[in-house]
Order: sequence, then C-alpha cells, then structure tokens
Amino acid sequence: MPVEVGKVVEGTVTGITNFGAFVQLPEGKTGLCHISEVADDYVKDISTYLKEQQKVKVKIIAIDPKGKISLSIRKAQPKPPKRESKPEASKWKKNDKDRQGFREKQGFREKQGFREKQGFKERQPSFEDKLAQFLKDSEEKQQQVKKYTKDSRRGNGFNRKGVAR
Repeated sequence: MPVEVGKVVEGTVTGITNFGAFVQLPEGKTGLCHISEVADDYVKDISTYLKEQQKVKVKIIAIDPKGKISLSIRKAQPKPPKRESKPEASKWKKNDKDRQGFREKQGFREKQGFREKQGFKERQPSFEDKLAQFLKDSEEKQQQVKKYTKDSRRGNGFNRKGVAR
C-alpha cells in the first residue's frame, strides 16, 4: 500500500522528541508527527500522550520533495458530532409582546403617555449640537491635562536660553 497524502494508516511510534514523535509507517517509511498535531488541546509534554512502540493511527498530511512525511494523529481521529447549542432564552426576546409586557410591569407605558399628553418631544441632537458638545468636552479635558502637567514638571537646571542657572 503506497503512502499518499490524505490516507489514514496505522504506524508505530519509534522515537519521541520535544518537538514531536517519529512514526514508522507501512513499507518501512518513517514520518514525523509534530507536537501540535498530537491532540486537539495544548500539548506541553508529548510523552504524556505517546509512548515508544505504541501503535497509532495517523493521517498523512504532506510529503515534501525531499521525501519527508508529515503526519497528524488528531486529524486521523473522527471528529465528535457538533452539538447544536441553543442560546439561552432571555427576557429580551425579539417578540414585541414580551417586551411590551415587561415595560408595562415597570410602568413605562404610563410615563410615555404622560409625555405625549404634555406635548413633550424628545429632540434628537443635530450634528452641529454633537460637534459643539464634543469640542466643549475636549477643551475641558485639555485644560485639565494642562493644569495637572504644569504642577508636576520640574526644571532640568537650565533656563530657556540654555544657560545653567
């Protein structure tokens, strides 16, 4: 049986290093299973997962022009079926009836009716209003920064002309 990319074959672990394991394949060929291809979770020490002379199923993931064979143990194992997780039901459903019921419990309906009766309208700020507020806030923040940085500055022993005091 020739060694081809994509095939799953059984091999024997012949050597373990800190970066992976060497696996003897059928027909006497040897490939390397990198430590990142041993298990789905993080592998700190490969010897906790594999022992020498252990039989393992490996998938051949690459063969380079020099003949080096890259193997994967984790890709050779069938993946467990994905569980369909249903999102938790929340009180903020897209259903308007639920939202409306919650608001009525909290008294929002009466407050909204009061505002409408009194002629109050919530005004959306225009772009100019938002820009003016932004400039005001940024000016205040700059003044605050200047105020605190002046107090903490210290001279370095030179005056403005570069002459030592």
